[in-house]
Amino acid sequence: FYSLTKCKLFRMTELTLGDAAHKARIRTCSPDTTLFLTSAATVNAEANTSHEYSCMLRTPHARDKEVVLNTCAVVTGGNKGIGFEICRQLASNGISVVLTSRDVTKGLEAVEKLKNSFGLSNVVFHQLDVMNPTTIPPLADFIRTQFGKLDILVNNAGIGGVTTDVAGFLALMKGVVEMDQNKQKNEMDRNKEKQHLKQVITETVELAEVCLQTNYYGVKSVTKAFIPLLQLSGSPRIVNVSSSIGKLKNISNGMALKMLSDGNDLTEERIDETVNMFLRDFKEDLLETKGWPPYLPAYTISKICLNAYTRILAREFPTFRINCVCPGWVKTDISYNTGVFTTKEGAERVVNL
Repeated sequence: FYSLTKCKLFRMTELTLGDAAHKARIRTCSPDTTLFLTSAATVNAEANTSHEYSCMLRTPHARDKEVVLNTCAVVTGGNKGIGFEICRQLASNGISVVLTSRDVTKGLEAVEKLKNSFGLSNVVFHQLDVMNPTTIPPLADFIRTQFGKLDILVNNAGIGGVTTDVAGFLALMKGVVEMDQNKQKNEMDRNKEKQHLKQVITETVELAEVCLQTNYYGVKSVTKAFIPLLQLSGSPRIVNVSSSIGKLKNISNGMALKMLSDGNDLTEERIDETVNMFLRDFKEDLLETKGWPPYLPAYTISKICLNAYTRILAREFPTFRINCVCPGWVKTDISYNTGVFTTKEGAERVVNL
C-alpha cells in the first residue's frame, strides 16, 4: 500500500507539472537524507522543464546548465572536512564557489588543492570568521562586486564545544563500532556509551558559549548579512548544516520545549531566551536538574536552536529554498575520523538541497 501511494504521488506530480510547468518548479524526492525540509518555495521555471518524478535525490543544479554557469555559492568553513567536499562538489557542477575560512593560510591552501588536484578554477577564497562580525561585511562587499548577487549560502562552519581525551574517545568509539557490527546494542548499552563519553570529554561554560556563538549566533549573523544579496537571485537557497542530535526530543526542559515547539509563535527572541536560560543553568550547575541534555549539552542546544532559526527563516522568506540537513556521522576532524560516512557522502546530502 505504501508503494502504491507513492506511485500515485509521482503520477499526481506529473499531472501537476503539465498544468503548472510555466509557473513553478515542482519535483518529487526522497527526504531520507534530510533532517527536515523547512520551506516550500515557488519559483519561476524554464518553459521547457522536463517532467521529473523520480524519487532519487540529485543536485538541483544539474538540471539547469545555463543557470548554473551564473550561480554563485558561499560555503562557510570550507577549508576542510565536509565544507571542503561541499565546495568541490558544487564547483564540479559548474557553480562559482567562494570558499571561506577563518584561517587565511588554510583557506588559500584549500583553494589551491581544488585547482591543482581537481582542476577546478571556479573556486576563490575569502576570509570569514563567523564569530568575528567585522569579517562579514568585507565578504558581502566582495560578493556584490564580483558576482552581483548570491544564489546559495551553505552555513557549514561549526564546532563541538568540548575538549576531548582523544585516546579515550578512540577506544570508546572502537567498542561502539564493534557492538554496532554485532548488532548487540540495546537502550542500556546506549546509555552506558553516553556515560563513558562524558568521562572522555570536558565541557565548560566558556566552551559552551563559544559553541553557541559559532553554531547558532554565527549562522544568524552571516545569514542576515547575505539576505539582501540572496534576494537578487532568481532561485535563492540557504542550507544550514545541522545534526540529528538537534531534535527537540533530546531536551526535557518544559519552558524551552514550550518556547521552541510552537512553529506559529516561534521567534528569534524565544530562541535567544532559550540560549540564555541554558547558559544560566550551566553556570549554576543545574543542567540535569532543569532537564537539559546530559550528553554534549552545548552542541545539542546549538543545533536545536539552529533548526528553530531555520524554521523562522523559511517562514519569513517563502520564496527562498531554505533547509537544514544532518550529513550523518561523517569521518572528519570533529569525530576524529571515527564516523561511518565519508566526507563525500556527507557533502552529497548538503549539495542535493
